[in-house]
This record gives sequence, structure tokens and C-alpha cells, in this order.
Amino acid sequence: MAVIQVHVYVSGMVQGVFFRASTRDVAQKLGLVGWVRNLSDGRLEAVFEGDSEKIDKIIEWCHRGPEYAQVSTVETEFSAPSGEFDGFEVRHVY
Repeated sequence: MAVIQVHVYVSGMVQGVFFRASTRDVAQKLGLVGWVRNLSDGRLEAVFEGDSEKIDKIIEWCHRGPEYAQVSTVETEFSAPSGEFDGFEVRHVY
């Protein structure tokens, strides 16, 4: 399987609904590395790196999110893996 990186922006009601913590949990279960954070404009931003099939799964999950989220759009930007991550973390607001 190919290892890839994707930068994701999620819009909608995605803050205050445990989206960051849930994203971390799902990413860790899938064995992905990277980070997730809230943006000051109300969106959620994340970078995932790992197997392309698992990346597809986390993107699919981002379209739904946790129980109380209401996702309107998910933007993705694919790139080559950087190899800079050794785990998955929740970051503070940008």
C-alpha cells in the first residue's frame, strides 16, 4: 500500500462537538499519524499521513464526524508523506 499525506478542512458545526478528540481516536485506531485543530473561522483542520486505504477511511469519517457534528463540506489536498510525525495529536486553535 502507498503511504500518502492529506490536508483536510472540515466545515459546518464541527467545533464544540468533540470533533478533535474523536478525530484523534479514529486516526489512532487506523494507525494514522498527524494532527487536528480548530481554526478561528469555525472550521476544523487536520493532516493525516498513512496507508492510502486508511486515509480514505478517515476522509469518509470526516464527512460524518462524531454524533453531534453537522458537516457541510470536506476539502482535501493530497501530497507526498513528510515523515515528520510519530503519532497523532490534538493542537490548539490556530
